[in-house]
Amino acid sequence: MHPNTLLDALLDEAGVSHAGLAAHVNQAGRSRGLALRYEHTAVARWLKGQRPRGQVPDLICEVLGARLHRAVTLDDIGLGVPGAAAAPPGTPLSGFVERATALWRSDEQQRPHILGAQAVTGTPAVMPVWEWENPPEDSDVSRDGRTRVSTADIAMLRAARTHYEQMYRKAGGIATRMRIVGFLNAETAPLLRGAYSDSLGRRLHRATGGLVAVAGICAYDSDAHGLAQRYFHQALRLAKASGDRGLGAYVVALLVNQSLFMGEYRQVVAFAEAALRSAGREITPALAADLSAMQAKAYAHLGDGTAALACIRRAEAEAERISPGHEPAETGYVQPGLVNVQVAEALLSLGDLGAAREHALEAVGTPAHDRGRVHRLAMLCQIELRQGEADEAARTAVEMTERARGMESQRLRDRLRLVREHLLASDCGDAREAAELIDGALRVPL
Repeated sequence: MHPNTLLDALLDEAGVSHAGLAAHVNQAGRSRGLALRYEHTAVARWLKGQRPRGQVPDLICEVLGARLHRAVTLDDIGLGVPGAAAAPPGTPLSGFVERATALWRSDEQQRPHILGAQAVTGTPAVMPVWEWENPPEDSDVSRDGRTRVSTADIAMLRAARTHYEQMYRKAGGIATRMRIVGFLNAETAPLLRGAYSDSLGRRLHRATGGLVAVAGICAYDSDAHGLAQRYFHQALRLAKASGDRGLGAYVVALLVNQSLFMGEYRQVVAFAEAALRSAGREITPALAADLSAMQAKAYAHLGDGTAALACIRRAEAEAERISPGHEPAETGYVQPGLVNVQVAEALLSLGDLGAAREHALEAVGTPAHDRGRVHRLAMLCQIELRQGEADEAARTAVEMTERARGMESQRLRDRLRLVREHLLASDCGDAREAAELIDGALRVPL
C-alpha cells in the first residue's frame, strides 16, 4: 500500500484540511441519503493508501471539484481502477499537471517509495520518448485557474533554472536537489495550475520543462535513478506541450546519458537517433555533437568500432559549428572540451590509447567549471594508468581530488572510487599516496 500522493497534492491545492474534507464528504453524503461520520483520522488513512468504500471516492471528487472549480476524476485523486498505470499513455495535459505537481510534493516530503523507486526499462522507458516524437500534438494548452500567469513569472522560472544549474555545477546534485524541488512546489506548481492563454502557456511549459530537467539531473547525481527518470519524462512531456522540439531533444540527451550509466547501450543509440531525427533543424550543433559523442561511447561498449568512429567524426564536425551566442541556455553544458573527453572515453573503450590521450589532454587544457574539470582529469588519469605512466597519473589524480572537494555528488564519488581502484593496482609510491588522498576525500559524508 503506497501513499496517495495525488489526493494529498489536491488537498493542498484546494486548501482543505483533513477534518475539512471529512466534514464536506459527510455533508455531500447526506444529500445522497448516506449517513457518513468520517473524521480527520479517516482522511489520514486514505492518504496512506487505504481506499474508501462505496460512493465515498465519488463524493471526494465532488467536494474537491467544487472547491477547485473544475472537474476532478477518480484518476485525479488516485482512486481510479486499481492496478491501472499511474500515468497512462496519452494522459491529457491537465491530468499530467496534477500528477507532475503531486510528484514534486512527494519528493519534497521525502516519501520513501518515491526516492527509492527503480528506473524502468523496456517499453515503459521507451514510451515517453515515442510519445514525444509522434502525434498527436497539443492543439491548445490554455488553462483556467486561480493564479493568473504573467510574462514576469516565466522570466522568473528561466532565471531559477540558470541559478539552480550553476548551483549544481558548483556544489553537486545532492546539495541542490531539495532546493530546486522546494522551488517547484512553492513557485512553479501554482503557475502550472494557474490561468494562461495557449501562447503564454507554451512559454510557461517550456520554462517549466527546463527547470524540471535540472531537478532530474540533481536526482540522477544523487543516485535516485527512478526519480530522475520520472523528472526527465515530465520534462519531455512539458517540452512537447511547449512545441519546442529542441528542448525535447535536450531532455532526450539527458535520458541518453542516464542510459549510458545504466549500461543500456542499445537504448542509447535508439534514443539519440530519435532526438536527432525528430528535432530536425531545431537541433543545435552543441546538442548534436553531444548526442553523437554519446552514441560513439555506446557503440564502443557494444564493440562496433566502425559505427563508433563514424559517430566520433560527426561529433567533431558538429562541435566545430558551435556558436555560443546562438545556443539556448540548456545546451550551455556543452562547453569547449566536452566532446573531446567524450571521444576520449569512446577511444579508450576501443583500445586506442594514444588517440584517447590526445583528446583527454585537449579537454584538460580547455577551461571548464570545476565539475567538468574533475571528469576530464579522471579520464586523463585512467588513460595514463593504462599507458603505464603511474607518476603522471598520480599528479593528475591529486589535482582531480582537490577540485572535487566540497562537491556533494554521487557521480563524482563514483569517478573518484574508480580512479582510486586503478591507482591502488599500481606499484608506484606516488600513485598509492594519491589513492590515499582520494580515500580521505571519500570518507567525508554526503
